Amino acid sequence: MTDIAKAGTFPLGGRTVNRMGYGAMQLAGPGVFGPPKDRDAAIAVLREAIARGVNHIDTSDYYGPYVTNQIIREALYPYPQDLVIVTKVGAFRGTDASWNPAFSPADLTRAVHDNLRNLGVEAIDVVNLRIMGKIHEPSEGSIEEQFTALAELQRQGLIRQLGLSNATSTQVKEARGIADVVCVQNHYNLVHRHDDAFIAELAESGIAYVPFFPLGGFTPLQSSELSQVAAQMGATPMQIALAWLLHRASNILLIPGTSSVAHLHENLAAAQIALPREVLVRLDALGRGRAA
Repeated sequence: MTDIAKAGTFPLGGRTVNRMGYGAMQLAGPGVFGPPKDRDAAIAVLREAIARGVNHIDTSDYYGPYVTNQIIREALYPYPQDLVIVTKVGAFRGTDASWNPAFSPADLTRAVHDNLRNLGVEAIDVVNLRIMGKIHEPSEGSIEEQFTALAELQRQGLIRQLGLSNATSTQVKEARGIADVVCVQNHYNLVHRHDDAFIAELAESGIAYVPFFPLGGFTPLQSSELSQVAAQMGATPMQIALAWLLHRASNILLIPGTSSVAHLHENLAAAQIALPREVLVRLDALGRGRAA
């Protein structure tokens, strides 16, 4: 059985979590909208993730909407004591499955209460403010009003810790002037390397960096070099891409998602892959030319 503890641990939400976690986005229906085709399979994936040592689950009430959090509650409640559930607020889904900003203090407050209700908890471990920006790329702009609203909910005891998603370094600095920031969740993977310097900056402050789309998201990573490395290592290209992220920096926490138990096992197995220095050099070269 895979031992995901081999990838190490890092502080998150006042607790220490395994660096290999799980992202629940794919538990909703196609396009992250509506119910899954097989609800029992979604429940089985969550329970297997916990059984394999996952103690960090990333979610949001706008996955579905509401569907993913309801499935998490059905599968795992009462939750294991060491489980850290991280959610996001700042968007809502239209009836046409569109992704829309929901960024006013009232919107954010409503979203936190929705997450509390659907997860069945009195306080959420970590809430990330999802800054819409350019959807999957951050853009500058003040978040003082929004982060202050979340900090007030934290003061009320509804949120334990706060983080940011799709954020810039400037926005992290602004947020930290209001309340502690425990994690940043941005688009980052083997070939999308714009946050290289940002990751190091966060590490110096003990802040976790959680890449979304670690395997390319809606456009899976494809590279002949990556495929060659994987073949030589006796692994899949996606396992090598995840292993590279774990080698990249000690403050990186992974949340690869899947709706399949078999695929979950493949993802978790990346926690045990040791990449030799010469392989890391080859993989680093894939993204170097694309990083800003």
